[in-house]
Amino acid sequence: MDESAVAQRLANLRRLVAAGATRGPVAVCAVTKGFGPEAVTLAHRLGCDAIGENYAQEAITKITAVGSAHPPVHFIGRLQSNKIRSLVGVVSVWQSVDRASIVEEIAKRSAGARIYVQVNATGESDKGGCEPRGVAGLVEQAQRSGLVVDGLMTVGPTDEDPQRTRDAFASVRALADQLGLVGCSMGMSGDLEIALAEGTTMVRLGTALFGERPSATRNPEVI
Repeated sequence: MDESAVAQRLANLRRLVAAGATRGPVAVCAVTKGFGPEAVTLAHRLGCDAIGENYAQEAITKITAVGSAHPPVHFIGRLQSNKIRSLVGVVSVWQSVDRASIVEEIAKRSAGARIYVQVNATGESDKGGCEPRGVAGLVEQAQRSGLVVDGLMTVGPTDEDPQRTRDAFASVRALADQLGLVGCSMGMSGDLEIALAEGTTMVRLGTALFGERPSATRNPEVI
């Protein structure tokens, strides 16, 4: 991995983020899915605010390999209840909480953990996320369970249509405001500028930062 190229991309992205942010500082979550432990180490050295991981075993393997020198780990992939126990102690923030059973399991295994509630704002059946009408109840359940709800998280439409993307992000930002939540994790490599305009507070960047993934695994929710 070319450190100077990644450093230059990050500098360019930070300038873009600073110029386009509408809700104050925006954190950069470096999505390291598909890359080796060197991506985690590099993200740490370059001062990324967090790293994003999608798969339980991959996250555990990488964090074990790098030791304590890494940014906070945000789990951004589909959460399965039977994987949560193994991720406790590795994950700092659970970003893809979308149903009651996941809230219960995190509260049981990691009291006081920080979470984002994932919203399916596009209505696509193949996407994770709680339906918008169920978000308030899930946030309330999480807070009653002692979890800290940092905000809401969402993924733009698979077809990347700019207007649909804008509508989805605007609706999640409005919902977060209604619930008194500051955080909005939305915006990736392909829809960064729209997310900034609509009030994101964290962007999840993989290929825009590290370049093409060496792995054949691809997930449209994080590219």
